[in-house]
Amino acid sequence: MLHTRELIQKIWDAQGYGNLAVWGDGTTAVIAPGENPERSGEAPLAIFKPIPLVAGFPMLDFATHDTALLEHIEGTIREAGGEIERED
Repeated sequence: MLHTRELIQKIWDAQGYGNLAVWGDGTTAVIAPGENPERSGEAPLAIFKPIPLVAGFPMLDFATHDTALLEHIEGTIREAGGEIERED
C-alpha cells in the first residue's frame, strides 16, 4: 500500500536529482529524464516530476498538507490501478 504523504516526501527529496518512479509494491526510484524506468521488466505505476509539483512550496510541511497536491498524487496512482491511502 502506498501512502500519500510519504510519496510527497520522496518527491520533495528527488528535486534536482531526477524524476520519481513509483511501483505498485511501494518501491520508488529516482530516475534521470529519458532513462528507462522499467525494473525487472515491470513498468512503474507513475513517474512524478518533482519541480512542477513541489518546488513552489517553501517547506515540506506545506507540500504534505496541500489538499490539491494530495488529491493529485492519489488520483494519479489510482488512475494507474494502484492503491494509496492518506495517513493522518
